[in-house]
Parts: sequence; structure tokens; C-alpha cells
Amino acid sequence: MNDSSSARPVVLDVWCELQCPDCRGALADLRALRDHYGDRLELRLRHFPLEKHKHAFAAAQAVEEAADQGRSWEYVEAVLGRVEELDREGEPFLIEVARELGLDAEEFDTALIDGRHILIVDADQAEGKAIGVTGTPTYVIGGERLDGGKSQEGLRERIEEITDRLLAEQQA
Repeated sequence: MNDSSSARPVVLDVWCELQCPDCRGALADLRALRDHYGDRLELRLRHFPLEKHKHAFAAAQAVEEAADQGRSWEYVEAVLGRVEELDREGEPFLIEVARELGLDAEEFDTALIDGRHILIVDADQAEGKAIGVTGTPTYVIGGERLDGGKSQEGLRERIEEITDRLLAEQQA
């Protein structure tokens, strides 16, 4: 029998891209899940830049740079909250958000030029395609894929059902 201190967090992979209005719509649900479960649920941002969004690939790389600087979710929320500015301004906007958050903006600029995070983004995208991700946001938890690109309706409740079940199974 496991005690709660040895329980592993349930993993929720969130296939997302930062130029996607539907992903912005998912932010409130993701915040609520983080607040409700704390460290019992590990939200893992997975990159799935869509070709129709010309700045999405750069934005995915910028998220990885933010992660290297210890502020990935904060960065994700800041950029997703201003999708229209990313549409209009592209990479300079990504660097500006880093500066606003007190991150090393010069390092963001360099990372976007030298492509140091491209392999991570490519690997996420390839894995997403392999498991049938076609749009964003898509959630994968407990082996179940939930497509939020069509509708967010009821998805948080479904994620909570699966999370509760997986946590209960760990306790059994």
C-alpha cells in the first residue's frame, strides 16, 4: 500500500500552441486543475505548432527557453493571453514578453536565432502526430486522448474524473 508521500503525480500532457485562441480558452481550466490538484497532477506542456500559425514554431521554442529560465507556465499564460499581438508582431513580441517577465530577453533572442530548442519542439510534434493529435488543445491523461480543439465543454470534468480514478488506484 502506498502512502500519499510516495504517490507519483498523475501526468496530464497538454498539446498546445501559443498562437491558438482555443488554447487561450483552455487556460482557465488548466489553472483550475493546477489549483485543485497541486503537486498531485503534473501538467506537461507539449508542443504542437500548427502550420496555419506562422509564429507558433518560434513561440514553442520560446517556451522552452522560458522553461530553461524556470518560468515556463508564467510565460505560456502571458503569451496566450495576448494571441493577437503574437499574430501581429511575431518574434519581437516573444522577446518583449520575456523582458516584461524579468527573464533574460537577450538569451531568448539568441535561442530563437541558434535554434537550440528546435529538437524538443520537433520531437513533441512527431509524438503528437504519432498518437493522433490533429489540433490544439489536446489532452492525454491515463492513456485517454481528449480533443479540446472542437470544444472545451465538459473536458475539465472528464480530466478530473480520470485524475481522481488514477489517484485512487495509487492508494489501493
